[in-house]
Amino acid sequence: MNKMHLTPEGYEKFKKQLEYLKKVRRRELSREIGKAREQGDISENAEYDAAKEAQGLNEKHIFELEQKLANAQILDDSDIPKDQALVGATVTLKDLDTKEDLKYTLVAELEANFAQKKISTTSPVGRALLGHKVGEIVEINVPAGILKYKILKISR
Repeated sequence: MNKMHLTPEGYEKFKKQLEYLKKVRRRELSREIGKAREQGDISENAEYDAAKEAQGLNEKHIFELEQKLANAQILDDSDIPKDQALVGATVTLKDLDTKEDLKYTLVAELEANFAQKKISTTSPVGRALLGHKVGEIVEINVPAGILKYKILKISR
């Protein structure tokens, strides 16, 4: 598995999620399985089957998170140029067509969350912004056409 860059906040978020899945969710699922077993014959028990399936999915999610965290490289802001749009940077843009100001934080794919304005550096917009500086105009080909943004500010 390749190294994945994560912000310190993203790394902590995934560590907490892993801890929850291991310490809380595992117990909940174990109790559900126990309750379903108490109902008698498990060969035709839908609740038992559902709980066992949920347990399997939980274990799969735990394994995947452990692998991602083991291969994570936490970004150190002191090593990253502050004047470039790179992973971990918050970029303020001006849409040159609509004149609307936009603000996005560039993150690894694992941390992307459009509702929180965190876009992946593998997305068309994120990939196009990488390496650019304040004042530059970036043209981005997306399925809906070409977006034109001017970079107004980069912060960490």
